[in-house]
Amino acid sequence: MPGEYNWLKKQVKERYEERERYLEKIIPLIKKNLAKENISLLKINYRAKHYWSLYQKLQRHEMNLNRIYDLVALRIVVETIEDCYAVLGIIHKLWRPLPGRIKDYIALPKPNGYQSLHTTVFCQGGKITEIQIRTAKMEEEAERGIAAHWYYSEKKGLRAALKRILMPAPEKELTWIKQLQEWQKEIKGPPDEFFQSLKIDFFKDRIFVFTPRGDVINLPDGATPIDFAYNIHSEIGHHCQGALVDDKLVSLDTPLTNGQVVEIITNKLQKPSRDWLKFAKTNLAKSRVKQWLARYAAEPITETEIKKEVPKPAEAPKILAKSPSQKFIIEVEGDYKIPTALAKCCQPQPGDPVKGYITLNQKITVHRADCSNLSRLKDQKRFVHVAWKEPC
Repeated sequence: MPGEYNWLKKQVKERYEERERYLEKIIPLIKKNLAKENISLLKINYRAKHYWSLYQKLQRHEMNLNRIYDLVALRIVVETIEDCYAVLGIIHKLWRPLPGRIKDYIALPKPNGYQSLHTTVFCQGGKITEIQIRTAKMEEEAERGIAAHWYYSEKKGLRAALKRILMPAPEKELTWIKQLQEWQKEIKGPPDEFFQSLKIDFFKDRIFVFTPRGDVINLPDGATPIDFAYNIHSEIGHHCQGALVDDKLVSLDTPLTNGQVVEIITNKLQKPSRDWLKFAKTNLAKSRVKQWLARYAAEPITETEIKKEVPKPAEAPKILAKSPSQKFIIEVEGDYKIPTALAKCCQPQPGDPVKGYITLNQKITVHRADCSNLSRLKDQKRFVHVAWKEPC
């Protein structure tokens, strides 16, 4: 698979370097807090995910690199199992954990004997980072495999070691209960905070999504970016023009799911639309839209309009920008309400390979794919797919 390998290598090289620079900045903070609690730190480093395992994981996430939180994972090695759990508590005190991403492979080892604590947290700047915590023995076994496990288990006998390694994994429910016990031990703060984190598992008709800063937003199942925006603030909702969900541009009627990170794109010129009432799920969003329309819209709204069938995503119009020749239009993937413009620096012409970039003033600028200015645009999540299209 040389083609896939070359694509992956090109995509992750810069991201690897960026993540490593970031982790170098937070390592001193972790060391300082562990020393404060008198925890003996044997090793702290990071490791990049191997291309093959990364490719396999990408296939489960629609080849979206922004959903791979352990692209470069931080690894902490301490002396005892007790220290592992203490470190987990310290990490969660420093940064908010991402619910559903806490994995206790110490109490419940993988079938191959692998042991470690895994947690994913919102670090400084809202960057989502996976942290692995283990003892030196667990580190050796993870690096050298079953032979190292037999070496450490020699005193207990080979039969006991084999039995432990080959023991089938516990039932899913038992795993969840064990994880729940660890959450309760490690989560610091008021009881309300603990019970809030449990709602993801207990209440299936609710979803919990996150702001880029890691704040939890509680919404009903089927909620859209419009509901998210109005939950933040009425003005954010009124001027909501698009959304980045897990760093991918989506339409405003896209249903959100548990654990997603949502960033709202606003525009001062954007105003609430009657169409929003067709896919808004929360009473708050519907109420705010109705209030705005009743106050500013020229025509009153009716319940019949609200209940009209919402068009399917495939039927929704795209973002369109006329080319200088007026004979072609630019089609932009994702939300269709964000304004677009052709870049003046490279002046793309019909037929040129092009790329789109969401600017700071929240419009999409279309560049030639070989434009020299593209290399200066470092925020990869703002790039969107664009293409030339003849008008119908």
